[in-house]
Amino acid sequence: MEKNAVVLVLSVWLLVGGSEAGTFSSKLIHRFSDEAKVLWTARNGNVANGVVSWPKRNSLEYLELLIENDLKRQRMKLGSQDPLLFPSQGSETLFFGNEFDWLHYTWIDIGTPNVSFLVALDAGSDLLWVPCDCIQCAPLSASYYNSLDKDLSEYNPSLSSSSKNLSCSHQLCESSSYCKRPNDPCPYIIEYDSDNTSSSGYLVEDKLHLKSFTDHAAESLVQASVIVGCGRKQTGGYLDGAAPDGLMGLGPGNISVPSLLAKAGLIQNSFSICFDENGSGRIYFGDKGLASQQSTPFLPIGGKYETYFVRVEHLCVGNSCLERSGFLALVDSGTSFTFLPPEIYDKVVLEFDKQVDARRISYQEDLWKYCYNVSSQEPFKIPSMRLKFAMNQSFEIHNHIYSYTDIEGFTVFCLTVLRGSDDFGIIGQNFMTGHRIVFDRENLKLGWSHSNCQDVSDRSSEHLTPSPNGESPIQLPTNEQQSTNNTPAVAPTVAGRASTKPSVASPLQIPTVLCLLSSLLLLRCLL
Repeated sequence: MEKNAVVLVLSVWLLVGGSEAGTFSSKLIHRFSDEAKVLWTARNGNVANGVVSWPKRNSLEYLELLIENDLKRQRMKLGSQDPLLFPSQGSETLFFGNEFDWLHYTWIDIGTPNVSFLVALDAGSDLLWVPCDCIQCAPLSASYYNSLDKDLSEYNPSLSSSSKNLSCSHQLCESSSYCKRPNDPCPYIIEYDSDNTSSSGYLVEDKLHLKSFTDHAAESLVQASVIVGCGRKQTGGYLDGAAPDGLMGLGPGNISVPSLLAKAGLIQNSFSICFDENGSGRIYFGDKGLASQQSTPFLPIGGKYETYFVRVEHLCVGNSCLERSGFLALVDSGTSFTFLPPEIYDKVVLEFDKQVDARRISYQEDLWKYCYNVSSQEPFKIPSMRLKFAMNQSFEIHNHIYSYTDIEGFTVFCLTVLRGSDDFGIIGQNFMTGHRIVFDRENLKLGWSHSNCQDVSDRSSEHLTPSPNGESPIQLPTNEQQSTNNTPAVAPTVAGRASTKPSVASPLQIPTVLCLLSSLLLLRCLL
């Protein structure tokens, strides 16, 4: 092999004349020159009965064709930019505190005509469901809630001209064993590990209204076909303030909104969420984050990527990274606070308590056991906290305490890390705060970077009307497309499976993108 390589190099040197500064040259041909016309005719033959329309140099037609060609090339370049999608009413996420069980929400529009829903964001489950043809649903009147200025909506598929039932024979129907006939509507039931919390009903295909933008293109409206759970009956936390108007599952399953958008070719197979310290945030479909972000791989559980699991190597309190503090963790935006495996929890709270320069008090022991009371005159120190992943990737925690001032003027702060009951932990919303969290499902990794949640432009947050008639909405991928995995990412979601951990909570259990000028490629450049 070495001898052949020497002969090849020598041949190239002789070809260019043996000069130490040998160069290659190629004749440039203008796209509308006589030479280009000859090449065009040689390749394509005479068209239109032997007549080839060729512009006269410097004519108006000549100039118009040049401009048109420039615009085509610009559109090609713009089209190579990966678009981001977000809900048609804006990418902003909303937080209402305890009234809506400490979860983050966003407004979405479904159907034709479009109906608005305030849905909770949950990376721990897959299905998008909304209250629908209700048998048992949470109150939807604004007067029932302190934080709302308009009524919540109930979905009625019969009133949407773009809706149709997902049949039991459809590949995305995972509960077909419960069907009597193939054409029956596909049923679903999803149970969550939180106070007998569940949602059940049947599956519908309808349009989700979105907006698309790239760095170099104006925003545009998009209608994408998604699967919606017609949630006829809710139980548990769903009746007590958690997700009264529905929930958007962002998990890896084939039925989730990010999966369907990626399968349809609308986005890269990735999305990001960002929660800031003021209770607001952003969600973007197709976002892969910054080149400078840190990351760690997702881990398969039982050989499948059905949830977003990562491995934490160490948990650090202050300057102390605890020994034997590694654990598996589920990354779940539907869990409000962070849970640790029992052994890790015990180590962390002891180290935190040792470093706190404040008096510990007994306060809401069923929730947070490590609370402290200080006066406004007392200096006190709150230890920092961070997660360390493989390859020395570090995740700084910005929101690991909850604090308030009591009626006597004292400041009470609590460590919002909870003792879990399993051998894995959950990285909840409080640990995500202050970060742009990227769920890169194509490359099977979690990415993060410090963010105030304003670093991706959302130039409109106002309500938009449905796309005009005649626009071609994006259709749901066919069964064949569903069978072809574009990525190695995930196994299908299973309707009826329980979430690994709470996605919602009751009031008593708060969780959840030079042409080469050769004779073969030249005409492609001319086009």
